[in-house]
Amino acid sequence: MLSTGLILTGCSSESSRGKPELKVDGAFMPEPVGDMAAGFLTVRNDGGEADKLTSVTSALSDDVTIHESKNQKMRKVAAFDIPAGGELALERGGSHVMFMELKQRPKPGGHVSVRLHFEKSDPIAVELAVKEPTYNPKKH
Repeated sequence: MLSTGLILTGCSSESSRGKPELKVDGAFMPEPVGDMAAGFLTVRNDGGEADKLTSVTSALSDDVTIHESKNQKMRKVAAFDIPAGGELALERGGSHVMFMELKQRPKPGGHVSVRLHFEKSDPIAVELAVKEPTYNPKKH
């Protein structure tokens, strides 16, 4: 009886909230010190259905990938889950966007335009604020 109630609750919640509702905040890029850079941001999903971040594109580089860091090792991944009613946090020391072979070196105070691509949702254009190389929002 209890499991039936949970299933019905889940169905009514999803039908009333429908698809993923994605919003991005906290987007930044530390000033690159070489020909590569990392980008960080949070994708919040206020919707009733999960989604996935599948890729990122930018005019800054033709080689933009998404990476996770575990046990001090970085590896490219095909997608990141964005749970319904949850968030995907790309942050220093963890998962991030990686830009290789930069076409130019952005400076603090500037912005880098990126486009986030998802499995279900339409792409979202985001401006990464360029910060000093040591910037960490958790310490500010």
